[in-house]
Amino acid sequence: MANGEKETRGIEFGWFLPTAGDGKYVGVEPERPATLQYLTEVAQTAEAAGFEFVLIPTGGACLDAWVVGSAVMARTTALRPLVAVRPGLTAPVLSARMGAALDQLSGGRAMINVVTGSSVQDLEELGDPLAHSHDERYERADEYLQVMRQTWANGDKPQASEFVSGKAASDRSAQAAGAAASVRPSSDSAANEPFRGKHYTFDRLSSSPRTVQDPHPPFYLGGSSPAAKRVAIKHADTFLMWGEPHAWIEEQIAEIESLRQQYEEESGEPRELRYGLRAQVLVRDTEEEAWAAAWDIISKVSPEAIEKAEREFAATDATNQRRQNELRELSKADRFVAGPNLWTGLSVVRSGGAILIVGTADQVSQRLIEYAELGVSTFILSGYPHLEEAEIFGREALPLFKQKWADIHKEVVR
Repeated sequence: MANGEKETRGIEFGWFLPTAGDGKYVGVEPERPATLQYLTEVAQTAEAAGFEFVLIPTGGACLDAWVVGSAVMARTTALRPLVAVRPGLTAPVLSARMGAALDQLSGGRAMINVVTGSSVQDLEELGDPLAHSHDERYERADEYLQVMRQTWANGDKPQASEFVSGKAASDRSAQAAGAAASVRPSSDSAANEPFRGKHYTFDRLSSSPRTVQDPHPPFYLGGSSPAAKRVAIKHADTFLMWGEPHAWIEEQIAEIESLRQQYEEESGEPRELRYGLRAQVLVRDTEEEAWAAAWDIISKVSPEAIEKAEREFAATDATNQRRQNELRELSKADRFVAGPNLWTGLSVVRSGGAILIVGTADQVSQRLIEYAELGVSTFILSGYPHLEEAEIFGREALPLFKQKWADIHKEVVR
């Protein structure tokens, strides 16, 4: 999405499902296990609080995102599950079919989070041959997403038999051939092959059940490296960024907008792109209470845990994690304060989008307004513990944000 369009687009809010357990503190064993009952309670609380979707994480310590997403969508009415695909770790056609199933069964609520990296340790445990090849993982992801999109484009309603004949079958074959031609890489000269790439080659057209959403469930993709941004510009509906100071986010959006415009000029293909922010939030009645609660979250972290985290963070090949490391070091001398109401203290032991927006409802909503003014239209938030903090944010800060945004732009934010 170009910055000039931000006033005409709605703002969406998502919450986080703690599928590795939950509690009041980070860096220690979770107090609350990730049971179906608890995750359902968090999801239903988030939905009641005004969140539109939930991010379901992936990784060795997490329950499987697809299984959790299926359970959650069956126990909510409108909440959308944002589930992870891991390019290279499952077959792209299988992922497309799983996505179509989730989209159909949820009535068109499926959302896809493209996770190309994660920790090197996790990739090694999963047997990824590209665990140590950062840029090549994104090259593979490019092909993977092309195959997923093609599979969905070839989709049809479920058939009682694969040998069904008649007009529907012939129409499907014609549609499949046309879709294959439209997404096949230009280097593929074999007309009878639907896809030929470096990492994936298919000798017959692939298909899946048709998705409810047209043309398919939206892709969310993050990453701060040039390789990640190239793939996002080509395939993503929303480019995700981890929380950083406003000036850093402004620079990232400006850079990606420049790359997006360049892509449009070179390809002749218009590409709209939204921007999302992943951050933590903590809202209290006074700023003093909020800062005390923030420090309490890391009050049980041991020095040994901090040392271990520092070693692992330093060994990362993920550009966005390196940016988080840099931000933490820059703010350490100022008690981890990285800007007004922005705190990096969680990142001493928490990887990923660890920046915490701390303060009163007015302060937290104002910081989010400032991000939205830069072009951020998707916020994926979380807090410790996730159950109570979802309710607090939805009751105190979300209505303030919506009112402020409506007052600024004279429009209703859904």
